[in-house]
This record gives sequence, structure tokens and C-alpha cells, in this order.
Amino acid sequence: MILKPQDILILLKLVTLGNRQWSYSALALEIAMSPSEVHGGIKRATQARLFDSQRNVPIIKALEEFIIHGVKYAYPPDRGPVTRGIPTGYAAPPLKDLIVQPNDLPPVWPDPEGGVRGYEFSPLYRSVPKATANDTALYELLALVDAIRDGRARERDLAAKELVARLVKEW
Repeated sequence: MILKPQDILILLKLVTLGNRQWSYSALALEIAMSPSEVHGGIKRATQARLFDSQRNVPIIKALEEFIIHGVKYAYPPDRGPVTRGIPTGYAAPPLKDLIVQPNDLPPVWPDPEGGVRGYEFSPLYRSVPKATANDTALYELLALVDAIRDGRARERDLAAKELVARLVKEW
């Protein structure tokens, strides 16, 4: 069993749903994946002890620990050329309000409909821009994960604190 990056997207979406009921097909639709991809992701997350299949919820403490200490090693981002997209990492909420923004181009998830010019920063999964289009909470969680994946020490520390606060708040 190998955990895949989209499994983190699935788990974070479940975090934003809180205690609401969900189905594989509804979840798949919301994060622009197929139901079979979501099912496989839940199965892998269960095997990795990040998901409680009895209660049908993510195991928050385990997810927190994996994101803070493992995600930057397991899923390092690819950086690319200047492109149009959606800001992430330190350039996205909530960190953009906490960190003085440098004059450099910001990291962005490539998206032709994005409104910011920056350097290409690979999202955890190709559907992230679509999945976050109408879900502010998911967008902020994934931007924090990106700050942990590739930020400087101060950015990673701030992102970890913000992530923990949001994970606890949702549960």
C-alpha cells in the first residue's frame, strides 16, 4: 500500500465536511475525481491509519502529524515557469495576511481561469484548482499544506499552527 497525494485531498475535504453524511459519488463530484478514485483513496488512508472506517471519518491527530512531518518528503512540489493561476502557500489566505509578501512572483496552481501571475507550483492532485473553486475552507487547508511542502522555516511553522487550529476547529 502506497499513500497517494490525492488521498490527502480526499481527507482534507472530509475534514471540511465535519460530521455531515457523505457518499463516494457526492465526494467525488465535489473534488473532481471519479468515485473509484475516492474509494481507493479512502482504502489507502484506512491502511495508513489516517481514516477510521468504523466511524467514516479522518483520524485528525494522525492526519495532522503526517501533514506536518511527512508531506514535504512524500510529495515535494514541482516548480515550473511563470504562468497564470491560483495563489497558494504563503501567497494565499490565511498566510498572506500573516506574512509580509515578497516582491517575487508568488507560487500558483496553474489554472487558465486564475487571476494571478506567478511561478507554477504543482498541486497535490490535478483537480485541486477545481475542487477549491467553491470551497474556501478546503482552499485554505491545501494552501497551508503547500506552505508546509515547500515553505521556508517560518512559513512552515506558521502554516503548521494554522493547520492545527483549523483541523481542531472542524472537529
